[in-house]
Amino acid sequence: MDIIDAIILGIIQGLTEFLPVSSSGHLELGKAILGDQSVPEESLLFTIVLHFATALSTIVVFRKDIVSIVKGVLKFEWNDDLQFISKIAFSMCPAVMVGIFFEKQLESLFSGNIMLVGCMLIITAILLFFADKAKDTDKKVSFTNAFIIGVSQAIAMLPGISRSGATISTSVLLGNDKTKAARFSFLMVVPLILGKIAKDILSGELTYNSENFIPLSIGFIAAFIAGLFACTWMIALVKKSRLSYFAIYCIIIGLVAIIYSLVNV
Repeated sequence: MDIIDAIILGIIQGLTEFLPVSSSGHLELGKAILGDQSVPEESLLFTIVLHFATALSTIVVFRKDIVSIVKGVLKFEWNDDLQFISKIAFSMCPAVMVGIFFEKQLESLFSGNIMLVGCMLIITAILLFFADKAKDTDKKVSFTNAFIIGVSQAIAMLPGISRSGATISTSVLLGNDKTKAARFSFLMVVPLILGKIAKDILSGELTYNSENFIPLSIGFIAAFIAGLFACTWMIALVKKSRLSYFAIYCIIIGLVAIIYSLVNV
C-alpha cells in the first residue's frame, strides 16, 4: 500500500466512523476501488490502526466528559456518572457475544463482498430516514435502551451497516434526546475498539512489516484528523435533524456498490 492510498483510506475511516454511512463498508469499497493487494493480515493491521485513530479522536473530542465521568466514578457512589459507565458496559454485551462466537464468520464478510455492502448501506439509509423524523426530547438513555442500542451495535458489525447510524437511530427512535444519543453512541464504541485491538495484538495473528511503517503512520494521522472533524460535525447534525441527507447518500452509494458488484462478476 502506498502513501496516497493510506491517506485516502485514512480519511475515509476518519469521516465515516462518525458520519452515519458505515466506515467498514466504505473501507471495503475503497480497498476494492484502489485495488488493495495487501495480504489479509496486513490489511487487518491497517484497519486496526485506523480504528485506533478514530477511537483516539473520540477521546479527544469528549475529553471533558470522560474526565468528569472518571471523577464521578471515583466517588464510589451510585451517581449519574457510575450509571453512565454501567450503561456503556451493558450496551457492550451483545457486540462482545457476537465477536466471541461469530468472529470468523464476520471476518469472512470483510473480503471485498461489495454486493453485501451495497445492500447493507440501503438498510442504513432506511434507519436514518425514520430517525430523522423522530421528535426531539430530553430523555436520558435507560439501561433497557442501552441494551437495545447495544444490539444495534452488534448488527452494525456487518460491513455496510453504519455503527453510528444504527446506534444513534435506535436511540432516537426509542425517544432519547438526540444530543445524548450521539454522545452515548460515540463513547460506547471506544471500549470495544480498544478491547478488540488488545485481543488482536495478544493473539499474535497480526503481521507487521517495517516497510509499512510510513503508510500506517500516515493513515493513522489522516484518520485521526478526519475523525476530530467528523465527530464534532456529527453531533451538530444530529441535533439539527439532518440525517436524511446521509440517508440519500447511503442509497446512492449502496446502489453504486450493487451495480459495481454486478458489473464485475
